[in-house]
Amino acid sequence: MSVDVTNPQPLGKVVVVYGGTSAEREVSLKSGAAVLEALQRKGIDACGYDPRDNGLAGLEQLAPSVVFVALHGRGGEDGTLQGALELLGIPYTGSGVLASALGMDKQRTKQVWSAVGLPTPESIMLAASSDWSAVVEQLGLPLIVKPVHEGSTLGISIVKSRAALESAYHEAAQFDARVMAERFVVGDEYTVALLGDQVLPAIRVEVPGGFYDYEAKYIANTTQYHLPCGLTAEDEAALAMLCQQAFTAIGGVGWGRVDVMRDSEGRFWLLEVNTVPGMTDHSLVPQAAAHAGIGFDDLVLQILNTAGESFTA
Repeated sequence: MSVDVTNPQPLGKVVVVYGGTSAEREVSLKSGAAVLEALQRKGIDACGYDPRDNGLAGLEQLAPSVVFVALHGRGGEDGTLQGALELLGIPYTGSGVLASALGMDKQRTKQVWSAVGLPTPESIMLAASSDWSAVVEQLGLPLIVKPVHEGSTLGISIVKSRAALESAYHEAAQFDARVMAERFVVGDEYTVALLGDQVLPAIRVEVPGGFYDYEAKYIANTTQYHLPCGLTAEDEAALAMLCQQAFTAIGGVGWGRVDVMRDSEGRFWLLEVNTVPGMTDHSLVPQAAAHAGIGFDDLVLQILNTAGESFTA
């Protein structure tokens, strides 16, 4: 699919789906509003739709020709919306059903990466009955505890003692029935955005508090985003290739973002993939695109151009 911005009307109606009912609702509302405004500035016949109240039936009533998915979290980023749109025959932006479902499941994403030989920190699934001492013995301290199916770092804790592990599990379990512990990688954090066949410049994220949590991502103004990221050209090329391999391994298409840590020995470790990244004023994909010379409105159009790729992926 390709958008002719000089004559956008043949494209038909573009519906930006955002909001929803997940824990990432507020971020999704901001992303969707920004995307909608960009499309309208470009002369696209576009409207927004929040499925919280009328669900899929309300979306069908709008009779979209294309759906721009800006719905973060469960219900929008996990393959369920993608599956419904597939059945309706409506093209949509981003990855398809399988890649979306995998990308939302941190543990299974890591299993796929490990199976194809890509580096990702060791992890263990947790339960209320877990042997906490055994977990610490296997992964070491500090370690990270995460809800498997949440984004935006919701429910994540850095655990620095065995005594704190059980409470971190219960905190994460408030967000998801499936909780994992992951070996903590000490080093610099990078994020790499992918747009079609293009890998955008890597961003090094630096947080004064040392933890890139929800507040650091969306609220605080003290988080520093380093562009250029400070890597040598050779290392950044290696990072770009790794992230492209990671995205391809789960079947990702269109656009996405991969988060990576680099340890003290210079090795890169894959953390997770985002198949519907944020598009807010704090978001990383627009920052990377701008550094590559792609303005926000053009970025939105390029993402829109990928709609329908998932039907054949």
